Amino acid sequence: MASPSAPVHPYRYLTLFLVLLIGAYLLVFLTGDKHAKPKLGIDLQGGTRVTLTARTPDGTPPTRESLAQAQEIISSRVDGLGVSGSEVVVDGDNLVITVPGNDGNEARNLGQTARLYIRPVIHAIPAAGQTPPAGQAPAGAPQGAPGVVPGLPGAPGAPGMPPGMPPLISPAEPGAPIVPPSQDGQGAPAPAEPAPQPRPFPEEPAPTPAPSPAPAPAPGAPAPGGPAKPDPNPKGANLAQRISDEKALRQSADQQIQLLALQFQATRCNDEDVLAGNDDPNLPLVTCSQDHKEVYLLDKSIISGEEIESASSGLDQQRGEYVVDLQFKSKGADVWANYTAANVGTQTAFTLDSQVVSAPQINEAIPGGRTQITGNFTQDSARELANVLKYGSLPLSFESSEAETVSATLGLTSLRAGLIAGAIGLGLVLLYSLLYYRVLGLLTALSLVASGAMVFAILVLLGRYIGYTLDLAGIAGLIIGIGTTADSFVVFFERIKDEIREGRSFRSAVPRGWARARKTILSGNAVSFLAAAVLYVLAVGQVKGFAFTLGLTTILDVVVVFLVTWPLVFLASKSAMLAKPAYNGLGAVQQIARERRAAATSAGGR
Repeated sequence: MASPSAPVHPYRYLTLFLVLLIGAYLLVFLTGDKHAKPKLGIDLQGGTRVTLTARTPDGTPPTRESLAQAQEIISSRVDGLGVSGSEVVVDGDNLVITVPGNDGNEARNLGQTARLYIRPVIHAIPAAGQTPPAGQAPAGAPQGAPGVVPGLPGAPGAPGMPPGMPPLISPAEPGAPIVPPSQDGQGAPAPAEPAPQPRPFPEEPAPTPAPSPAPAPAPGAPAPGGPAKPDPNPKGANLAQRISDEKALRQSADQQIQLLALQFQATRCNDEDVLAGNDDPNLPLVTCSQDHKEVYLLDKSIISGEEIESASSGLDQQRGEYVVDLQFKSKGADVWANYTAANVGTQTAFTLDSQVVSAPQINEAIPGGRTQITGNFTQDSARELANVLKYGSLPLSFESSEAETVSATLGLTSLRAGLIAGAIGLGLVLLYSLLYYRVLGLLTALSLVASGAMVFAILVLLGRYIGYTLDLAGIAGLIIGIGTTADSFVVFFERIKDEIREGRSFRSAVPRGWARARKTILSGNAVSFLAAAVLYVLAVGQVKGFAFTLGLTTILDVVVVFLVTWPLVFLASKSAMLAKPAYNGLGAVQQIARERRAAATSAGGR
């Protein structure tokens, strides 16, 4: 800010604040749902509670350490979505997640095990009732250029095909390599040679029909040459046994069992996957795509999610779809570069918790460790997937319960009491300011109104873009922020009085008082903001909301004092009417100044 002798342009500061305020409200009413309504927390609007039951592959109870680690990871995922007001607590062998609103999917997604593996595709067939028309790629495979990522594997019959496996998709059916669009948006020419096709069984000629899943063997009956098939409705079975049966069927290295597992899995893609998050990355895997339209036979994993360094989501402008961008660590980047260079034209699947998220084709080598996961993502689902991958996989897999509604009756009662208390406090502050400072107190009221309008717009935008939810603790931080803002006004006005006591007029005292007060205001707000920042970093739960709003109001206090209060007081000092003691309440201070001058004159005469 300028020195006391420098020219002051109060209208510029007021115009700048007005532009910021109008811009904030234009974003409020012209973006998102266009409703000026902040997102409320659990205690104000209620929420949804989901209980995640931990399950281990061997059926043993989870350890306290693994539950604590899972709680920490899920809490990090909550923080990665913004200040959401969610709660994650350990309850026995369960984790209980409570999120604001009535959508339980968010809580369930936070509990994803998020075990990501990249596996080569050996074969793919449509799920039951999902026969793709001729000439169209089967569901779950890349659908033309928009679904392709440069450098991902392609057609059934990729390298790694078990010897003698009969083709489940004929060369005439879809599954041929797909080429990503070129830089100008036009499709690149297709490869001259088709992808390698699977070889037939030597002991079973190609025309011989593959074993049919109907009529399927009775649940628990042994399959030819393999273990018993798990019961598709094993409600009474032990969880560890169910997982073991699924592994025996869907992760067998026996070619006959793989063929049977493909056909059997095609009939139950819509059922809950018992194997979710418990597959062995060192064995083949038969699984469905996330959209339940395709069944894949996959080879063992080449890269795991532990090699992911960072993950982010965004809109791919060229394809017009949301994607998840991955950056591998150095070791994973080398493996990925070597693999993609040696397997151009083949198909590779990204599996998350034992399901295929996407299975695009490799069209070129991908050095540097950067790649993309494509799929039928929305903005929210891409953001959630990037979030769970960024913070790593959980040490346990979880089975979620039905979502339960959490009432906000107690919170609304507390909110009403808090708002009444805040209104009384604000009224007393304004009354004191008007009685003690008069016109300056009126300027204080205008500044508080401007600050409140800006805070409200920012809260709406934060709830819309980063998921911030306003709860009771956050409201407490806002009310305390009123006191912080009032402190800045008092410091400024008392500095003006000091200048008047030294014999200056109201007009000349304002710029000099501001030059002395602004350093104190900045120092005080810096201490308050530092305390709020430390509290936010170290605290958990609702205390974070309190620290967040306290820090927000502290920053806005500086903005309002510099762009609103100081220019308004400066303009008031230029008014002859407001310079009168009857209006500005500075008569007593001016009387003290006159007495001091008289005393000084008398002493000089003597």
